[in-house]
Amino acid sequence: MKLLFELSGEHPDLPAAEIGCVGKVLATAPQVAIASCPVPKDTLRLSQTHVVMEYLGECPAEMGAFSSLLHNLSLAPEEPFSCRVKRIHPADLPASKMDIERMMGRLIEGEVSLKSPAVEYRAIFSDGTCYLGRVLHHIDRGAYAYRNPMRRSFFHPGVMMPLMARAMVNLTRISPGGIFYDPFCGTGGIMLEAECIGATVAGSDIDPYMIQGARVNLPNSVCFRADTCYLPVADKSVDAVATDLPYGQSTSIKAASLDKLYTQSLSEIRRILKDESRAVIVTHQDISTIAEEYFEIIHSFSQRVHKSLTRQIVVLA
Repeated sequence: MKLLFELSGEHPDLPAAEIGCVGKVLATAPQVAIASCPVPKDTLRLSQTHVVMEYLGECPAEMGAFSSLLHNLSLAPEEPFSCRVKRIHPADLPASKMDIERMMGRLIEGEVSLKSPAVEYRAIFSDGTCYLGRVLHHIDRGAYAYRNPMRRSFFHPGVMMPLMARAMVNLTRISPGGIFYDPFCGTGGIMLEAECIGATVAGSDIDPYMIQGARVNLPNSVCFRADTCYLPVADKSVDAVATDLPYGQSTSIKAASLDKLYTQSLSEIRRILKDESRAVIVTHQDISTIAEEYFEIIHSFSQRVHKSLTRQIVVLA
């Protein structure tokens, strides 16, 4: 099914890349993506998307062109419907939101209901184009707030927030039932997001205190103490890896240096991953030279967290 996505504006490229876990991206624009997805309900796992729609069409961002698109589609829902317009900054609207929504209501045949619509049509104006879709679902990002690290049984400062942890999991393209592993699991935040999408989850850490906390937070997962330079995991036994490498600032490391730790860890991750599987690595510095010794770099993103930390997110295969 061809779907239209209204994306989060938290990163210019990562949200569209995340869609790859549920389908094939066909086109993108600022905060917009079009993708072919065989199972639309699978898109509920996405964290960097706000709204998922059935793709109905697109046209230049002009009233005449949009009117023609609506005429040609001859939309006639059997249930009450509403119309909504979304402007993606810095796009210009050809008229006010109210005027555009009124035109949509006139040209779509059926009963308009603003209080309790069964169907929602959404027009997104981005980069000179109007994209039209029928809403399938709004992503419940409130559920991620509920999983805020400070609400967990065991908390440690400096951990990744759930929205980004889920994006990392999705970038691995792990399927429900697949084996997911985090070799620097800390308190288990990334593992928790993998568990939420139905993966079989395991994690390890060199710090016994972190392992104790991860076991409290994820009582149904496998958590064990291990040196990531020498993992007690069988060759080609893992379907996906996502991990936040230690930065050597607020965490202790056992290896002689960060470079040695990163090199040996990536070698071990390559060894335990099944063929064609992916690893998503987050760190505070460019590790592309080390990563290219063992993997092909599929994506590389930078994300500013605060003035003293910019995350480097690398997708490897």
